[in-house]
Amino acid sequence: MTYAAESPQSDDGSNDDLADEFLGALTALGGSAGNGRLRETLEWDEARYEAVKGDLLSRRLIVPGRGRGGSVALADGSAGEASGNGKGASSAPSSRAPNGSRATAPSSFEQAFRAIDDCLRKEAGCGTELDYTEQTSWLLFLKYLDGLEDDRAAMALLEGRSPMPILEEAYRWNSWAAPKDADGQLDHNATLTGDDLRDFVNQQLFPYLEQFKQRASGPNTIEYKIGEIFGEIRNKISSGYNLREIIDVIDGLRFRSQAEKHELSMLYEEKIKRMGNAGRNGGEYYTPRPLIRAIVQVVNPQIGETVYDPAVGSAGFLCEAFEFMRKGGSTGAELSTADLDTLQNHTFTGKEKKSLAYVIAIMNMILHGIEAPKIIHANTLTENLSDVQERDRFDVILANPPFGGSERKEVQQNFPIRSGETAFLFLQHFIRMLRAGGRAGVVIKNTFLSNSDNA
Repeated sequence: MTYAAESPQSDDGSNDDLADEFLGALTALGGSAGNGRLRETLEWDEARYEAVKGDLLSRRLIVPGRGRGGSVALADGSAGEASGNGKGASSAPSSRAPNGSRATAPSSFEQAFRAIDDCLRKEAGCGTELDYTEQTSWLLFLKYLDGLEDDRAAMALLEGRSPMPILEEAYRWNSWAAPKDADGQLDHNATLTGDDLRDFVNQQLFPYLEQFKQRASGPNTIEYKIGEIFGEIRNKISSGYNLREIIDVIDGLRFRSQAEKHELSMLYEEKIKRMGNAGRNGGEYYTPRPLIRAIVQVVNPQIGETVYDPAVGSAGFLCEAFEFMRKGGSTGAELSTADLDTLQNHTFTGKEKKSLAYVIAIMNMILHGIEAPKIIHANTLTENLSDVQERDRFDVILANPPFGGSERKEVQQNFPIRSGETAFLFLQHFIRMLRAGGRAGVVIKNTFLSNSDNA
């Protein structure tokens, strides 16, 4: 549903999702931002932006800022006015931790990401946005995993079972990264830093986590995901002091509630967007969100249908489809508990060839609320299409496959129409993997259906 510029708020409150998205983006940007920057983050057209902004101003949920280019700020006083250049300047409280690093207020996700990037810029092994996102992702994942362990333990106690922890105690976040004292404060006597911290991460933590792939009961378990992630990436933070500073920032983040996850997911999407514009093939990881949103709305996936992206990248299509279906799709119908379980556990599948994209896809889906993403680390095109059975097919396919690539001769043998061009191979894969009566919304390159080559 879109806002009408002349009538931004409907009687039944059906535009509340757009209002929440506006306020979530503004919060993620520090509570105050120039109109241009906020519109770019939301990826809205001017009419929708102005309508929602006008509605929120009339309801006094936001106030005009003082930036010369026009800006807005949250009305609760939690953020400062925009600066003269139109960029938000958060006044959320922050303080110096005892070791000298900045302790970021839990609500200021943007400040936290900026502090992390500032630390990573000091590292010789981290030269681009791709590196910043990769290194931030594995640390965020371990922080998330610690919260998941707490949730599992609490559920086990409620059900009268003994908790079955995923990680041994020595490798839990609150043991090696951020040990706490009796008052819940960082225990500096037990905290690793400098070379001790770096050596523990490289020589003990990563090898331990990598072994999970062999010990997991199956590929769709959280244990398998842990083994895959830490078998493919490496810690590039060579200074244990920089690593300590980053850990202190991440430990201050809270993303347990849906509101917190929404804020953080929007900021993480912004990081992926910047990464996509950063060169070094970064565009492989990012498809513009308005394009994804339009395709999802047209294809209109329904609860009970399976959704598949065989070239998942950073999982933008699956995340958008999840949000669309969670809100009741095109009808906005409220979901039952059974519907939510189906959506969470029996709907989405993705495949990704590249290690960095695989890690980012998992993290992106987790932040959007999918607790155990079914992302498979594999080259989709190495699968022989003649082996595909009905049980392997999907109701909905959403994808932006790579164009202009080339595959080896042995890979081409898997397809009825043989071509080195990855776009031709992926289109054959889509057709074969789609159930009778299914629907696909995919991005294909210009001239794909009109050029004159043999394929």
